[in-house]
This record gives sequence, structure tokens and C-alpha cells, in this order.
Amino acid sequence: MKVFVTGIGGQLGFDVVSELKKRGYKAVGSDILDEVSAECEYIKLDITDAQAVEKVITEVNPDVVVHCAAWTAVDAAEEEENILKVRAINVDGTQNIANVCKKLDCKMIYISTDYVFNGQGTAPWQPDCKDYAPLNVYGQTKLDGELAVSSTLDKYFIVRIAWVFGKNGKNFIKTMLNVGKKYDTVRVVNDQIGTPTYTYDLARLLVDMAETEKFGYYHATNEGGFISWYDFTCEIFRQAGYTTTVVPVTTAEYGLSKAARPFNSRLDKSKLKENGFTPLPVWQDALSRYLKEIDY
Repeated sequence: MKVFVTGIGGQLGFDVVSELKKRGYKAVGSDILDEVSAECEYIKLDITDAQAVEKVITEVNPDVVVHCAAWTAVDAAEEEENILKVRAINVDGTQNIANVCKKLDCKMIYISTDYVFNGQGTAPWQPDCKDYAPLNVYGQTKLDGELAVSSTLDKYFIVRIAWVFGKNGKNFIKTMLNVGKKYDTVRVVNDQIGTPTYTYDLARLLVDMAETEKFGYYHATNEGGFISWYDFTCEIFRQAGYTTTVVPVTTAEYGLSKAARPFNSRLDKSKLKENGFTPLPVWQDALSRYLKEIDY
């Protein structure tokens, strides 16, 4: 199996390449960066350039495209000067890739987010729920990317994830470790609820999916139950051996960010088991393994 992976300069793309190599598959990666640390054949590619996308992917001629590249800076996406750029990457770039996948009749895996929903209530979001109402520009563009894939292709997986952390990039855990090292006390919101996703574990699942034709919408985060960012921080510090005090605050008390954040990021993942996929390990174990991988 030959797989083309976009966004290999990021957390997930990097781990997908590693998982493909581990299984003996051919990985070809792309990103907008001049160079990346992922070890595979690398092609610099601007996914907003439709002609370049068609040329590169056609020449690679993959069996599967795993589309990890995206604009993910949620607050910056709200800034007037960035909105068109965000749409060009998350919507038009995704459409460009889907168009080539259709021409080549290859599978596409599109990475999406719980931000496509309105983030209200307490019930876990179902993968086939169409009750969309994104709260911010990032969520709307990821939803429009989903629709570009589902309206263009039959052979697609749309995989929504949340609270992502991985070795190759910035994330909440690294931020908290840095803050916890500098300060005796940190304030963390306790009214936004979800579950973390370790890209190392997710990459395994995505390659499992690529090996099948069980197409459709899926949700994938680590197991271990639903928690708040406050709960997550307490466990990060406990496992890291920090004595930093964590103070729970509401989103309102913490102060508004530019982009509205979902209170309910609970994702129902039961469809994975129903379709024969192995769920991700519990997040506490994922955190433990991750802390052994990084310097802090």
C-alpha cells in the first residue's frame, strides 16, 4: 500500500508516517515547510494550489491519501486578515485533494474536529449526527472541508478528533508543563469537557482504517472517560511529579478568547468497535507514554 500524507510537519502527520513505515508501507509526505523531521520521501506542497496538488498526487499515484494538513490556530482564524487564508487551506485545499482522489479512485482519510458541532449540552456527539452549528471560523471551515470530501467521494473516512497532543509540535500538555515549571499556581477551565487524543495512538487507528473499506464518519479520541481541562492538568502534573497548585475556573472567569470554545467536546466512539476497529488506549496511559517521549 502506498499512502500520501499531507501535513507531515505537524503532530499527526509525523506519527502517521512513522506508523506506515513500521508496517512496511510506502509513505510519501507533504507540507508547506522547506524541510521536515519525518523520515520519508518529502514533497513541498501548497495544498491551495490546485494545479500543484493534481500534479504531485497524480505522480505519486497513492492507494490512500491521509489529509492531516490544516489551519489549526483557532484564535488567529478569527482575525479579519486571516479568514480567507483559513478557508483557502481548510476548504479549498481539501477540495483540491478530494478532486484528485476522485480522479485516481483512491481512498481519502480527512481529519476533522468536534468544533463542527455547537459545543452545547452534555450528550456525546454521534459520528453520523448532522446537527452542525460551528461556533467559530475554524469549526466552520473544517465542516466545509468535511462537506467537500463527502460530496466529492464515496471512498472516504471522516475522522473527528479532539484535544490533540503529539511529540512533533505544540500542544496543551507542553504548555502546561512549561507554565507549571514557572509558577506555583495555574488557573485552568473546568467547564469544557472532552477527552484527549494522542497522535501516536490515532495514527495506528488511521492506518488500520486505510487497510479497510469501512468508509464513513468516525469519532476517535483516547478512551478513559470524559474530563475537563482542569482534570487533565491535574493528571499531567501528578504524572510529571509537579507540585504546582491547579485552580479550577469557569470559561467566563478565565476570560474570553477570540474564538468561542465548545463546552461539550464529548465524542461517541462506539462506531469504531461496531465496525471492527480497536479503540485507542485510555488517555491516562497515553499521557504516561507521552511524558516518556518528551523532555520537560
